[in-house]
Amino acid sequence: QVQLVESGGGLVQAGESLRLSCAASGRGFSIGVMGWYRQAAGKQRELVAVITSGGSTTYADSVKGRFTISRDNAKKTVYLQMNSLKPEDTNVYYCNAEIVPIGVVGRMTYWGKGTLVTVSS
Repeated sequence: QVQLVESGGGLVQAGESLRLSCAASGRGFSIGVMGWYRQAAGKQRELVAVITSGGSTTYADSVKGRFTISRDNAKKTVYLQMNSLKPEDTNVYYCNAEIVPIGVVGRMTYWGKGTLVTVSS
């Protein structure tokens, strides 16, 4: 059974930084694209940043230059370094991973349960 567990959320003031982590647990699989999404109450979940297994990255325009996504393939972990945080970054942040079971054709998408980031002005 694959699980994604996020950590690192919290309450900070505008201009400060946070680092989110998401670790995949379980055995018998490899991981393709990993990413971070966020969702405010009453709104659709939106992409924040994604990273391929080879390290190619994509960012939402709203976070470019402030957030950095990275991953440690050996640890099956993806990170999101968030700098210069703004009140509008306040959201629940969800980890996402494309799971490729060994010996099985096809991929599955898994989500973490989310971690709350609150940025006060």
